[in-house]
Amino acid sequence: QVQLVESGGGLVQAGGSLRLSCAASRSSSRTNVKGWYRQAPGNQRELVASIISGGLTNYAESVKGRFTISRDNAKNTFYLQMNNLKPEDTAVYYCNVRGFGFDYWGQGTQVTVSS
Repeated sequence: QVQLVESGGGLVQAGGSLRLSCAASRSSSRTNVKGWYRQAPGNQRELVASIISGGLTNYAESVKGRFTISRDNAKNTFYLQMNNLKPEDTAVYYCNVRGFGFDYWGQGTQVTVSS
């Protein structure tokens, strides 16, 4: 079992930036996909960004050019840099690591963007 702990959420004005971190309790040598998801009230959880073991990244259309996912394998941590934040980015953000036979989630961190 791997525990994921998010940090870095908070309240920011529109146009501002935040960096979310997701620290894993241990590394995994298994092929995996690391991702950030978000869920706003009344909405389904949606994928924001992901990065696979080989380094290929994927972004939701709504965040392309503003958000960047990255990782630091030495620290068992991956990140979501969020720039030019908009009120519609307000949500609880969750980190996720999944692969064949496993699927781990963090507890979520609130991001609120004021207009």
